[in-house]
Amino acid sequence: MRGGAASATVWYLRLLAVLNLAAVVSLSFRDEVQEHNVGEYFTPYLATAGLISAALALFLAMVMRRRKRAAWIFNLLLAGGLFALYTLAMTQEAYREHVTNWGSLLLTGLFVAALLLGRGEFTAVGDPSNPKLALAAGAGGLLVSGTIGTLLVAATNKLPGATLTDEIAYTLLRGISVGPLADRVDAVHAPRWVDVLVNILIAATFLLVLYACFRAPRGRALLGEDDEQRLRDLLARHGERDSLGYFALRRDKAAIFSPSGKAAVTYRVVGGVSLASGDPIGDPEAWPGAIDAWLEEARRHAWTPAVMGASEEAGTIYARHGLDALELGDEAIVEIADFTLEGRAMRVVRQAHNRVRRAGYTVRIRRHEDITDDEMALLIDKADHWRDGPTERGFSMALGRLGDPGDGRCVMLECRDADGEARALLSFVPWGEHGLSLDLMRRERACENGLMEFMVVELLLSAQELGVPRVSLNFAMFRSVFERGARLGAGPVLRLWRSMLTFFSRWWQIESLYRANAKYRPVWEPRFLLFAKSADIPRIGLASARAEGFLTPPPLPALRRRGRSSASEAEPAPATHSL
Repeated sequence: MRGGAASATVWYLRLLAVLNLAAVVSLSFRDEVQEHNVGEYFTPYLATAGLISAALALFLAMVMRRRKRAAWIFNLLLAGGLFALYTLAMTQEAYREHVTNWGSLLLTGLFVAALLLGRGEFTAVGDPSNPKLALAAGAGGLLVSGTIGTLLVAATNKLPGATLTDEIAYTLLRGISVGPLADRVDAVHAPRWVDVLVNILIAATFLLVLYACFRAPRGRALLGEDDEQRLRDLLARHGERDSLGYFALRRDKAAIFSPSGKAAVTYRVVGGVSLASGDPIGDPEAWPGAIDAWLEEARRHAWTPAVMGASEEAGTIYARHGLDALELGDEAIVEIADFTLEGRAMRVVRQAHNRVRRAGYTVRIRRHEDITDDEMALLIDKADHWRDGPTERGFSMALGRLGDPGDGRCVMLECRDADGEARALLSFVPWGEHGLSLDLMRRERACENGLMEFMVVELLLSAQELGVPRVSLNFAMFRSVFERGARLGAGPVLRLWRSMLTFFSRWWQIESLYRANAKYRPVWEPRFLLFAKSADIPRIGLASARAEGFLTPPPLPALRRRGRSSASEAEPAPATHSL
């Protein structure tokens, strides 16, 4: 019952947004609505035939759908006050004579009743800083939009003798409605296009204020030292389960633990999306408790929950908690016992490896803890210099720092030419006690072709001596589409999908990543995107693009030097995890 009442308020606001927008673009409809908003008539809550009303109703519908408490209070105060005013007006005979007023009173009353009945559904909290931000946004936005609007009105006014006060009053009234409301300023008459533009400017300001009022909390920016140590303890006991487990130690993530403390979900809030990555950390028996805690926090803050790169095992457990799954692609894992350069299938890799070796290149493999501070500083500087573009990319499969003392068990591969000059480097994070997972790849652009393949092969050939039984190399998005779409008998839909991905591979490394991984004959492990509602996928995709570095704000310092990052460096600087 409460859920139905809450949904009814959302649908009412959606309907009013559509009707107000229709009234803005339809002159006859707008005149009719405005006629019932003057004199002895009144219309239901938010029915004003104005662009601001349409924007307000649409925005309120969005935040009410996310069950935000502040939006419920805002609607109750506004609609409740209006309902009380309408009830008082109906005590006068002049208002009681009009049937439409009774309809407006009924609709507004039903909306208020639905708010009261569904009040228990609106539990999502906002950010404590929202009121201050809203005041600042309102003052700044009104100053800018009001100034622009007043200048336009002053420049296009067709009547003489208007004062600055008249022009400001006309601008503010036009911001409320493009109807006859502003016509009471007798000294001003601006063109229609100015009225509409001023209304749009004020509406945009109003939406900015609303966003500031109801925006979701951003979540903690850094992984605290205590939480990081708890995660490291969990990884020490259960790190073998997931090759992406070590990436949970990114310090732009937050961690939420199960009640027993035996499992945790790590996540980052991006654009109102609580974005987790990989599997939960810790004992699988405690995963449900950690997932419940994460989902409850997302509901409390009106965040959209999503998981990037979950394994099939974790995806099954997430599905039991109401999340749906979409296969993103496959992770390439090389079992060292099965790897060989022999045979026709490995001819291309073998030839590339031999060519680079004959050119005099060598690879040095060390743990990070065995590299001196001066050497690490030089490697970090070269990695920054070799980065392709100003923006680091990666989130779900990247650590986002290099040379931190806590990452001493990470493995560094340095490739040097015949003259002893460093030309490329790879960095791997631990996968449990013995495995490795690719984190960072950098190379000088002018170096020999096939250098990365040479380094990967050198690691795979030396892995047994290092006590490494398996290596996670990369993630190939939509790998199965490329593989199955090229087979004999592939259906038309699959072939079309493969053609589209091949086309987009001209700009993004989709097919090339698959090809680069496939040459090592890996075992493919599927990875999934988990989400609550299909309608949230575009929003999740945008948040993922921001987290992975494809959509970025102004760049911040890239790879972290030795030592813990400060709070001012909380934004991620992820490392590219691609071949």
